[in-house]
Amino acid sequence: MKINLLEREFIYHGSTLADPNPTFSIEEVRSFYAAQFPELTNAAITGPETVGDRLRYTFERAIGSKG
Repeated sequence: MKINLLEREFIYHGSTLADPNPTFSIEEVRSFYAAQFPELTNAAITGPETVGDRLRYTFERAIGSKG
């Protein structure tokens, strides 16, 4: 029996974001990238979805209006 560890990848707005640290929780990854993409602060996280040898998580922006 062989055990393969699946790498994580994160998708946001059509772009693939690398896993900044495999020990981070999904929420910590979102916080890490929120410095670059402030709208991720309120983004929903879907996944994981297995795609080949990777686990894919998707950040989805919250839809709504201010006011």
